[in-house]
Amino acid sequence: MSTLLQIRNLNVAYGGIQAVRELNLEVGEGEMVCLIGANGAGKTSMLKAISGLLPASGGSIHFEGQTISGLPPHVIAQRGLTLVPEGRGIFPRMSVAENLLMGAYYRRDGAIRQDNDRIYALLPRLAERQHQVAGLLSGGEQQMLALGRAMMARPRMLLLDEPSMGLAPLMVQAVFEIIKEIAARGVSIFLIEQNAHLALKTCSRGYVMENGSITLTDMAPALAANPAVRHAYLGE
Repeated sequence: MSTLLQIRNLNVAYGGIQAVRELNLEVGEGEMVCLIGANGAGKTSMLKAISGLLPASGGSIHFEGQTISGLPPHVIAQRGLTLVPEGRGIFPRMSVAENLLMGAYYRRDGAIRQDNDRIYALLPRLAERQHQVAGLLSGGEQQMLALGRAMMARPRMLLLDEPSMGLAPLMVQAVFEIIKEIAARGVSIFLIEQNAHLALKTCSRGYVMENGSITLTDMAPALAANPAVRHAYLGE
């Protein structure tokens, strides 16, 4: 398995506050990898640095063997690395169909309509509501829309920031089934998730982040069985 995303000694700072410290991780092609940690650990700051929304103050980020550190977000997305942000980030006054097309804003190929049809087949709720204003969707439907919009960019890897946040349990399960189906279609997944039990159950490998640094990494079943992880993140 070849490495798709590689991060070495990453540092991210807000003014004088160090949010990410000497962080190292990697995600292989076709992998589902999760990152768990407490609120304020630096997880979202790391994702924003990977996707170009925050400048790194040190270290390197490589995607498909090429340096992407310092590139603007739209160029990183064009290279196949797409962020689904915390809070979903849909365009609430636009229709579902218009939101999906925004995911293909930089594409100039002739397969956009075909991909759009595939998204509707994967997410039939969106097909039913394609003419509806996106801001009127339920939270779970908005998360589906954010995933569908990201898939319209034809990503090699999705960066998912807290996809279960604010969703009812049944909708969380539905969203994670969609994520697993996306992975089955060959898209690599790097998942940040507060629901550590669900994240470790879904992914094959995981990292634990504390105070801006990676403190543990292992296969997901081993992390789920680790007493420190069980005490800190699994409520035991």
